[in-house]
Amino acid sequence: MTARVGPDTLDLTEAHRFPNRPVRAGTTLRWDILNLYAGVLDGLRAAGQVASVGIDSWAVDYGLLDADGALLGNPVHYRDGRTEGVAEKVWATVPPAELYATTGLQYAPFNTLYQLAAARGSSQLAAAKRLLLIPDLLTYWLTGEEGTELTNASTTQLLDPRTGGWAHGIAGRLGIDLGLFAPLRAPGDAAGHLLPHVLDETGLRGPVPVTAVGSHDTASAVAAVPATGTGAFAYICTGTWSLAGLELDAPVLSEASRAANFTNELGLDGTVRYLRNIMGLWLLQECLRTWGDPGLPALLREAGRVPSLRSVVDAGDEAFLAPGGMPGRIAQACRATGQPVPRTPAETTRCILDSLALAHRRAIADAARLADRAVDVVHVVGGGARNALLCQLTADACGLPVVAGPAEAAALGNVLVQARAHGLVGDRTAMRELLTRTQPLARYAPRGTTTAWRSAEQRFAKG
Repeated sequence: MTARVGPDTLDLTEAHRFPNRPVRAGTTLRWDILNLYAGVLDGLRAAGQVASVGIDSWAVDYGLLDADGALLGNPVHYRDGRTEGVAEKVWATVPPAELYATTGLQYAPFNTLYQLAAARGSSQLAAAKRLLLIPDLLTYWLTGEEGTELTNASTTQLLDPRTGGWAHGIAGRLGIDLGLFAPLRAPGDAAGHLLPHVLDETGLRGPVPVTAVGSHDTASAVAAVPATGTGAFAYICTGTWSLAGLELDAPVLSEASRAANFTNELGLDGTVRYLRNIMGLWLLQECLRTWGDPGLPALLREAGRVPSLRSVVDAGDEAFLAPGGMPGRIAQACRATGQPVPRTPAETTRCILDSLALAHRRAIADAARLADRAVDVVHVVGGGARNALLCQLTADACGLPVVAGPAEAAALGNVLVQARAHGLVGDRTAMRELLTRTQPLARYAPRGTTTAWRSAEQRFAKG
């Protein structure tokens, strides 16, 4: 994506889009990282001359480099099953309550800590001299400079969100060598310049700086929430995942917060992204893949005519994490809880969207309670902002107005951090005011009361 930024200008243009398909090699699911890097180079070539480059991506996964800086195999994908059963072994050394009180990170089986525990004793890890998270790996190939961007580091479960530094005590007890990580850097820091051979391959004229951004895509997306004024807002970053929560000044490390499975990840300017991971539109994406992509607009229209809250599933259930056979797994979850089983794509779609809206409701209500924070508006950003039915159902479920957009929030947050680093925009407030003035936003008012949603929540909890 390329952007032009000025006092009243924030224009985003798609330069090049390419697929991100994990590859199963043997029994292991891996990132096709070289193909992704080739796509980055193609994108830079298509973008033309630029003033700065920034990279954000998914979190937790990493590549290992040897002493010569060569990649030791394609990075393992977070949806791989290698961490099954690993958490319990980690907890035998560091109990989950202590782990949360130090790192503030929710339990997720793919957290970097568990991935490193699973890799212990492997020849690759033994040979590694450097570990780079995915956006930092791509930045390294572009610049030759190594670094670990802070917002992404905070997703590893190896960082203390109170200090913004590594949790050396936790890592030491688990035998994890923090020396594998490159020095920390914050959004806005310089991350190097495009190397001469990169300039040659992309046709760009140097020097072209690379700027560290919120390299975890959710950190960039939250930076692009168009919240203005003094009201308290919640956000839902929607796409493959739904990340629902609050922007706070300090982490919430209580035992109640751990029990509710909330995470404290770092954001722009030392803020905390206090949120819960929900499986998100991955559920629908996988169904569409199974159905052969029947046409989403027509499917959503038909789903809108299906009776509300007929069946709901737990959108955070690990049973839905792996790819393949999603309609059948959703049907089985409904059958197991004694609910009507969806029989058609429209009924399955409505089940998914009702379930996501219900999960959004629970996450926002829990976050507000645990952080002792009132919420008067919900911002939906990311790809799900284009899904009018999901946005309306979220407003209905939460009983709060929803402001939807921008859809390309991660890209906009990325470029705004770059623009700020280069003196083109002011502080976070100025960034958000610019977003509000320049980006199309849709507003959804809640319909009726939340009584039916409360009943579904109670029925679901009993199930």
